[in-house]
Amino acid sequence: MPSVGGMTHAQHVSGPAYDDPSTPSELTADCRAAEERLSLPRSFDTVARAAARPAPSIRFEDFPREVTKLEIHPAVAARRIAAALDLDLD
Repeated sequence: MPSVGGMTHAQHVSGPAYDDPSTPSELTADCRAAEERLSLPRSFDTVARAAARPAPSIRFEDFPREVTKLEIHPAVAARRIAAALDLDLD
């Protein structure tokens, strides 16, 4: 049997494929919290309607006027990102 770093293949892969210290119920709760935070659609109908809508145009002719872009200070952007991630930067 081939060895990897002095261990045989069987010894190398003897542990679980995914070793996480959290329990399945904790992992499920984390996923649900992330879903809430990301405001993902709750129903299949919402997703199906969004998927059926046509994609927005990227053609120049569809946007003949100049659109001004909003200015945002980098510190303000960083605070917004930190708040969205529940980070305390103060």
